[in-house]
Amino acid sequence: MEYIRITSIEDPRFARMHRLMGEVFPAEEVLAFELWKEPLEDPGIRVFVAEHEGEIVGTTEYRVYEDYRVAMTDFTIIGRPGLGIGRFLAENRMADIRSVAKAAGVQLLGMFAEIYDPYRASEHSFGGIKPMDPFVRREVLSHLGYMRLDFPYVHPSWQGDGEAVGELDLCFMPFESGVTELPAELVAKFLRRYYAVLPNKPEAWERMVEGLDARTTVPLLPL
Repeated sequence: MEYIRITSIEDPRFARMHRLMGEVFPAEEVLAFELWKEPLEDPGIRVFVAEHEGEIVGTTEYRVYEDYRVAMTDFTIIGRPGLGIGRFLAENRMADIRSVAKAAGVQLLGMFAEIYDPYRASEHSFGGIKPMDPFVRREVLSHLGYMRLDFPYVHPSWQGDGEAVGELDLCFMPFESGVTELPAELVAKFLRRYYAVLPNKPEAWERMVEGLDARTTVPLLPL
C-alpha cells in the first residue's frame, strides 16, 4: 500500500478520491469537485490517498497551524475493511505531521478533529462501509487519544448554503499526557481561521464562537 499526496484536481487519483468521498459522506460534508483546485494547491493543506493495487482504498486530509501549534484532521475515509487502512493512514499522517512541525521548529500541542455523535447521527450509513460506522469511528478516535471539547458544537455546511450542521462533536488529541482542558481563545481562533474559507456562516455558528470568546477554558471530556 502506498501513501500518495494529491496536489491537483488534474491528478487522476483525485477523481477516484472524490468519488469515494461522495459514496461515503453525506452531501453537506463534501466540497464540490471544482472547488478543490485551490485547497489542493495550498501547501498547508495535505491530502493523501492510500493506493492498493491501483485502487484508492482510503484517503485523509489534514493541516498544520504552526503559529497556533495545532493540527487538524479534516477527514479520514476507509474504503475497504480488512486491509489495515485506518492504521496505515493514522501512522503515515502522524509521521508527516511531525515532519512538518519539525521543519517549522515548533512542538505541537495536539490535533483537532470533528466526529459524529452516533447517538444523534446513527442514520448515517457512510456508504455501508462498516469501518466508517459512527460508533466504530468514535471508538477508534477514543483509542487514538481524542477527547471531546465540552461545548455544543455546529459547523457551517461545506455546500456553502449557510446551513448549520449539527450531530457532531469537536475533539482534540493532546500530544502530551495529563491535558484536561484547552484555552477557549485557542479554540475560537482556530475555528474562525479554519472556516474562514466559508463566507456564508450560520447564525448558530456565530453564537457558538462568541460563546467561546466569553470563556477562559474548555474542558476535555472522554468520548
